[in-house]
Amino acid sequence: MKKVLCAAFVITAVTAVSLWARQAPAAEAVRQQIHVAPVEGLSEDFMCGVDISMVDQIEKSGGKFYNADGREQDVFQILKDHGVNYVRIRLWNNPTYEEDQYDKNGKLVAKKGDRMGGGNNDLETDIRIARRIKDAGLKFMLDFHYSDFWADPGKQYMPQDWKGLSDKQLEDEVERFTRECIDAFTEAGAAPDSVQIGNELNSGFMWPVGQLWSADPSVKIGGMKEFTRLLGRASKGVRTARGGDKIKIIVHLADGGDQDLYKWIFDEVKKAKIDYDIIGLSFYTYWHGSMDELKANMEMLSKRYGKEMAVVETAYAFTEENGDFQGNVFQVYSDEANGYVPSVQGQATAIRDIIATVSSVKGGVGVFYWEADSILWPGANLSTTEGNTWENQAMFSFDGKALPSLAVWNLVHGRGEVTNAWGGKASLADAGSFVPEALAEPLSFTVKPGQNPNLPSKLKVVYTDDSERLVSVSWDAVDWKAQKEETVLSVAGATPAGFKVTAKVEVSNRVNLVKDPSFESGKLGAWKLNGSGAASFLENNKGNARTGKWTYKYWLATGFRSILSQDFSDIPNGTYRLSVWAMGGGGENNIRLFVANYGDGKNQITAKITNTGWQDWHKYEIEVPVTNGKATIGIYLDTAPDCWGNFDDVEFIKIKD
Repeated sequence: MKKVLCAAFVITAVTAVSLWARQAPAAEAVRQQIHVAPVEGLSEDFMCGVDISMVDQIEKSGGKFYNADGREQDVFQILKDHGVNYVRIRLWNNPTYEEDQYDKNGKLVAKKGDRMGGGNNDLETDIRIARRIKDAGLKFMLDFHYSDFWADPGKQYMPQDWKGLSDKQLEDEVERFTRECIDAFTEAGAAPDSVQIGNELNSGFMWPVGQLWSADPSVKIGGMKEFTRLLGRASKGVRTARGGDKIKIIVHLADGGDQDLYKWIFDEVKKAKIDYDIIGLSFYTYWHGSMDELKANMEMLSKRYGKEMAVVETAYAFTEENGDFQGNVFQVYSDEANGYVPSVQGQATAIRDIIATVSSVKGGVGVFYWEADSILWPGANLSTTEGNTWENQAMFSFDGKALPSLAVWNLVHGRGEVTNAWGGKASLADAGSFVPEALAEPLSFTVKPGQNPNLPSKLKVVYTDDSERLVSVSWDAVDWKAQKEETVLSVAGATPAGFKVTAKVEVSNRVNLVKDPSFESGKLGAWKLNGSGAASFLENNKGNARTGKWTYKYWLATGFRSILSQDFSDIPNGTYRLSVWAMGGGGENNIRLFVANYGDGKNQITAKITNTGWQDWHKYEIEVPVTNGKATIGIYLDTAPDCWGNFDDVEFIKIKD
């Protein structure tokens, strides 16, 4: 939620939590009608890739895939027919549990030695998949994680079989493992065309030996010196494998719009003279920024290092719906200027725009969509102890039907229109044919009598390709100083293209007095924290926010106590309502929303907060009679070890005199 505050902090823009212009139900996804504009000058050699590492486990569990004709078909043939020319598969060392696994109630959910799920991508599994890739006439990218399970910037755990090795032994083992795995693929007739030596290496890999940094000063890490040694030996393992001189080596980071991150690591990679060919980037629009930031980073990389570049991970949702008991990671992307509707059209447009961005930069050679196959099927989840967090970002429906958006890989080349068996359609369109259709968010403002709401000069509008773009707007004139009575006004506006908009302005004495109520400044400001800033802090993470990007977050491995508060003085006496939205994992000793110092002689009024799960937001409220023109509001935390949660959208409003 975007909050707009005047100097006295009495004007609040109230907008929807998410795009309201064409929400797409999952059951209707295969019947959607979409249009995609070709990407001018796109090379036929451009990597139009997907990661479908889950496919073996999905099919072994009984999952099936259906082509546009409604017939069950081999998924690799479906992908090829829709324009995919490259498939990426992750490789884990030994994806089995080191210890028995229990749920929070103490129930045994997996035994030591059981396979972990998430595709069970060991060497044997991946060779089966790689043979199918090659049989379909597609190219193959192998993604070494150098871990037994998921590796990303937040976790890069040492494989269980390599724990206890000396640094030199580990370096030798990384080279040997890399070389022998590639040789095994080659012997099976499925040699990789490209190889990632590590996955999203922002914080290094094979912790702690190859770890680049740690928030815990007691952890001894190898730092950049050992990271580059391990990376160099991984590269050597590729080159010394049979046919290794023909394999493209990829070094991969996440946060594809972050220039400082990429310069920091790739400067050191260059200094260490590591042999590689392609810079791989992850770029998810709802995590990693705008297309402009991606392009600026790639242009910098092209000039600074002269390497080829590919976005090796991206995805976008075709619906906001969740198909199983497990919450999904997708959050609607909407920065200050751009965005996409979570729809089949929005998914296709997002992919098309990333392809256009990458191909526009010298050295931009490909885009890969992550887990396009992630359909819902019992026994085929991201781990054996949880459900699926990705099904609304697959390029197939929950039950395995090819979505119209899958045709985007052909359509960007100006071919491959599809009409499917369920009434859906994917067609070519001219790039200039998409026009404004709806506001991205309804406009609603609250302002005190006699004050100007300062209506925005630019707004985000959803176009007919389900992209969201910033446009200029002019508003009808209103004499705001003359608006002395409480009322509701509808103010008309228009864009240069003639698109009409309306803003609802409520003139009221009941305004939110909280300064920075959604924490979007990213600074404490008027908020006061009594407690550890390492345990209670402001977090910039759309995935953990109810609205906007920022929240008040808490987490610590040990229990702690803290108070976040804000003071008010010289406010009119009367009855006020304090509210906050909260979510978290639960298990705390005590969480309280409170109001104090309001003048009736009582110590404080509180409301107990009980967290019930990730993204399970609940609103908590207090009514308080202010009799002395002052009040202190706040959130009290008394947590147990490893408890976590987030707070958002605080309101303190006078509701009656």
